[in-house]
Amino acid sequence: MQWVSLLLLAGLCSLSGAQYDEDSHWWFQYLRSQQSTYYDPYEPYPYEPSDPYPYPYGVEEGPAYAHGSPSPPEPRDCPQECDCPPNFPTAMYCDNRNLKYLPFVPSRMKYVYFQNNQISSIQEGVFDNATGLLWIALHGNQITSDKVGRRVFSKLKHLERLYLDHNNLTRMPGPLPRSLRELHLDHNQISRVPNNALEGLENLTALYLQHNEIQEVGSSMRGLQSLILLDLSYNHLRRVPDGLPSALEQLYLEHNNVFTVPDSYFRGSPKLLYVRLSHNSLTNNGLATNTFNSSSLLELDLSYNQLQKIPPVNTNLENLYLQGNRINEFSISSFCTVVDVMNFSKLQVLRLDGNEIKRSAMPVDAPLCLRLASLIEI
Repeated sequence: MQWVSLLLLAGLCSLSGAQYDEDSHWWFQYLRSQQSTYYDPYEPYPYEPSDPYPYPYGVEEGPAYAHGSPSPPEPRDCPQECDCPPNFPTAMYCDNRNLKYLPFVPSRMKYVYFQNNQISSIQEGVFDNATGLLWIALHGNQITSDKVGRRVFSKLKHLERLYLDHNNLTRMPGPLPRSLRELHLDHNQISRVPNNALEGLENLTALYLQHNEIQEVGSSMRGLQSLILLDLSYNHLRRVPDGLPSALEQLYLEHNNVFTVPDSYFRGSPKLLYVRLSHNSLTNNGLATNTFNSSSLLELDLSYNQLQKIPPVNTNLENLYLQGNRINEFSISSFCTVVDVMNFSKLQVLRLDGNEIKRSAMPVDAPLCLRLASLIEI
C-alpha cells in the first residue's frame, strides 16, 4: 500500500512538471483569477476592537450610561459638572463639557471619564480621595508635562487603565502604579523613553506610544514581562528597542527611520505573532540572514523600505508584505530551503507589487513551495 501511495505522488509531481513546461505562469494566473477581494495589511490590531475607546458603552467590565429612560437624580456627592448614574454608582462621567480643571472625585469611584475637555493640568493630590480607581480617561485634553503632579498616580494601587493620549505631553508620566495593565500615551509630543520610565510595571500588557516624536527607547521595555502589544509607530526611531519582552505578541514600528535589525533579534520573544516595519529605511545590508526567521511569526510587513532582495522567512509565516521596495529577483530559497512534496511554506498572502521584479521571474518550483498561497501580487 505504501508503494502505491509513493507511485501516486510521483505521478502528481510528473504531471506538475509537465504543466510547468507547457506554461510556466499557469499557477500565477490561477491565483489572480481566484482573487475576489483586495487584502488590506493595515487593518486594526488583530486582538483589538475597531473602536479605539471601547468604554464606556457595552463593555462588560466597564460601566455605561443607561439608555431609554430619564436620568434619575444624582447622588449628593457627585460634582455638579458631572453625571454619576445611580445604576452605576462607581462611575463618574465628566466628558465633553469644556472643563478646564479636574473636579473632586468621590471615594467610591472606580471609573472616571474626563476625555474631550480643555483640561491642561493634573494637580497633585487630585485622586487622593479615590485610591480605588481602576480606569482614568483623560484623552483629548490639553495636558502638558510640566503641569502633571509628580506623584499624582502613585497612590492608585489598583489602577488598570490610564488614557492620556491626544494631549500635549513631552515627557513620560511617572511614577506609575504596578497594577497598570494598559497605558495610552499616543498622539503626544514625547521625545524619549528613559530606561527607568516604565520600571516596576510587570503587569502592563499593552503600551501605546504611536504618533509621538520618540527618537530612542533604549532598554526601557525589557522589564515589561507581561507586555503583549507594543505600538511605537509614527515616531522618529532609528533603532529598534534594545531587547523585547518575552511575552510580546504584537510589535508595531511602521513609519520610523529604522535602517537595521540585529541578527536573532526576535528570538527573545518566542510568542511574537505580528511585526510591522513598513515605511522605514531598511536595506538588505542592515539585515542579517536569520533576522526574520522566527517560527512564531504569522504576519510580517516590510513594505515601503529599500530592500533589493526577499529576506529569508520561516516556513510558518502566513502573510508577507514587501510591496513598494526595490526587489528585482524572486528567490524561492527565501521561503523554502528544500523544495519537494513534503517541505513547503505556509504562506497565504505575498505582496510584491511596486517592486522592480517581473512576473517572468517566478521560478517554476514556486507552486510546490508556495502551494498554500491564495494571493501573490507582483
